[in-house]
Amino acid sequence: MNTVTDINKVINEALSHRLFRMISRVGEEQQTHVYVIGGFVRDLILGRKGHPDVDILVLGSGIEFAHQLASAIGDNIAVKFFKNFGTAMLVYDGIKVEFVGARKESYRRNSRKPIVENGTLDDDQNRRDFTINAMAIDLSKDNFGQLLDPFHGQEDLKAGIIRTPLNPDITFSDDPLRMMRAVRFATQLDFSIEKECMDAIRRNAERIHIVSMERITEELNLIIASPVPSKGFLLLDETGLLKIIFPEFVELKGAEIVDGKGHKDNFFHTLAVLDNISRRSDNLWLRWTAILHDIAKPLTKKYIEGTGWTFHAHDFKGSKMVPGIFRRMRLPLNEKMKYVEKLVMLHLRPIVLAEDEVTDSAVRRLLFEAGDDIDDLMSLCEADITSRNPVKVRKYLENFERVRVKLREIEEKDKLRNWQPPVSGELIMQTFGISPCKDVGIIKDAIREAILDGVIPNEYMAAYQLMIREGEKLGLKKIESK
Repeated sequence: MNTVTDINKVINEALSHRLFRMISRVGEEQQTHVYVIGGFVRDLILGRKGHPDVDILVLGSGIEFAHQLASAIGDNIAVKFFKNFGTAMLVYDGIKVEFVGARKESYRRNSRKPIVENGTLDDDQNRRDFTINAMAIDLSKDNFGQLLDPFHGQEDLKAGIIRTPLNPDITFSDDPLRMMRAVRFATQLDFSIEKECMDAIRRNAERIHIVSMERITEELNLIIASPVPSKGFLLLDETGLLKIIFPEFVELKGAEIVDGKGHKDNFFHTLAVLDNISRRSDNLWLRWTAILHDIAKPLTKKYIEGTGWTFHAHDFKGSKMVPGIFRRMRLPLNEKMKYVEKLVMLHLRPIVLAEDEVTDSAVRRLLFEAGDDIDDLMSLCEADITSRNPVKVRKYLENFERVRVKLREIEEKDKLRNWQPPVSGELIMQTFGISPCKDVGIIKDAIREAILDGVIPNEYMAAYQLMIREGEKLGLKKIESK
């Protein structure tokens, strides 16, 4: 974090941008007080780079001020405004600027939608979620650049603490989404949540039920996208929120021992896999795959005398659970879901290859099923190694590298990523003069299996000749062209 001297310097440097000078000038002309507030101020003080959004607080109408600023800037600046919310937005020099009038809020018990009234700067800072987001910078001519920090947000930034400006029970009860935001900011910034706030979240956890799943998942995705997402999941679990919003994940907790044989705690194992994959990739959906790769283990857990604990078919059953989880959590039911579903289904396959002799046929089948997602699948499998035994880890990584080499060799030779059959169903029907029927599928399957088993190369002529032979077995005759 910057020192006090540095803070003044970075504020002055940031406000030297023409945008802020224009806002100040328009404010003076309209005799309207305006302030920069919220995340932009927080990130300036933290020294975080690349914050793209600026929130402008107006003591008056944010929509009117945005239109006045756009007129002053010229260049056909477009203003989007949302009358019901009293907000407006424009983009200038690549910076998204949002405007809102100062307000005070009150809440009904059964809704997080506030009753809004016009308010003062103090009212608006009082309604902010956390002290670190309640700081404002004055843009008036006489006090340009002055930092206004009534709740000691700078001190909380320095101490790495998430704290509410006012009573946390009221803050979280009024808008329960703030509980998710507390965990999100603690995870993103690697901060701790103040004890009183943590206790208040525990007391108010059930209030999360009045928040839409879309908004909850939006915050959860930001936690998952953080550098060390396990921190957020542990906080969600500690506060009681996780069992409400994601009960399947909580079911992973615990390890049993029978006859001296135990299994790992799949809750903590999954979090380790999630952190491992997060060090490798910022792909949100690959991170979701890490979260869900063992999700069916509680359903498939079984103790077999003489063998120990098994989780037979947890890959298959886990992939079948993905659509239901995505649907309930309002995650996209599109190719993103199918990607997660596929990788959960396949996540054991490279491990089996790494343990056994790597055959060309097995590699071809893996390439065929994984397609362009094979590299992500291999990354997931490597992240899945969470053993504390360095010898075991090294052995698995060496075996996975052997699989990767074989994958590259087979791919270069057979070109099986996103495989399309060399002989189409249309050609089969045209060759034998038949309509769509079961025989077409039988021939296509025979060609695919022959290529995957290495019986024939992945080439048109070899596939065509096999098509003729398989057709003859079915009693089909090639139609001679005239």
